[in-house]
Amino acid sequence: MFHVYPSNSRYSVDAGWLRSHLSFSFGEYYDPDNTSFGVMRVCNDDEVAGGKGFGPHPHSDMEIVTIVLEGQVKHEDNLGNVEVVSAGEVQRMSAGTGIIHAEYNASRTEKVNFLQLWFMPEQRGLTPSFETTGYDRERLANALLPVVASQGGERIASIHQDMTIYLSRLERGRILPFEQAQGRRVFLFVIKGKLDVNGHELGERDTARIEAVPSLSISAEQDAWFMLIDLP
Repeated sequence: MFHVYPSNSRYSVDAGWLRSHLSFSFGEYYDPDNTSFGVMRVCNDDEVAGGKGFGPHPHSDMEIVTIVLEGQVKHEDNLGNVEVVSAGEVQRMSAGTGIIHAEYNASRTEKVNFLQLWFMPEQRGLTPSFETTGYDRERLANALLPVVASQGGERIASIHQDMTIYLSRLERGRILPFEQAQGRRVFLFVIKGKLDVNGHELGERDTARIEAVPSLSISAEQDAWFMLIDLP
């Protein structure tokens, strides 16, 4: 299965201070045929105006990853964590048995744009935890750079699920192969630019959900910045 979802097919929310584009059912948007992809539950593309944000709210039994694309997000939680996550950094929060957190634009004047991703954990009832890592942007060039993985690592956030999130900046005309193991899924999100993946065209903010396709050939028709998630 190779299913492309154009960017304009996403559900959009415009609250003035918040502009959000939802790839899966979330909040006021519910589609019983679009609630998940494997263990993936949420992919929100959020823009938050300066000085605005999400006040304290609870989560439990979810692995939540925030990838900041532009600007800075300020995170606060009831565990005592207070941290600013900037473009080029990734935040992983394990909600586990329960956590209350708030997220705000760290700037009073500039917008922040981030991807927020939710995944079911391998097991329920984990101890809540929080982690921020920064990746080497130069290593994105024409490569798939892991930024979140089950085992974590140097400059790689850990996550309680058998999965890996990669980022890449692929130059026009370059090709990246990716082998999909049997029983695995791939979620693709084009942040900028244009890709051809096994003959399927994906433009800016388009996504693809891929199953049972053992080999992917990812080529850039324009310089492209994209995210690839390998998940069960």
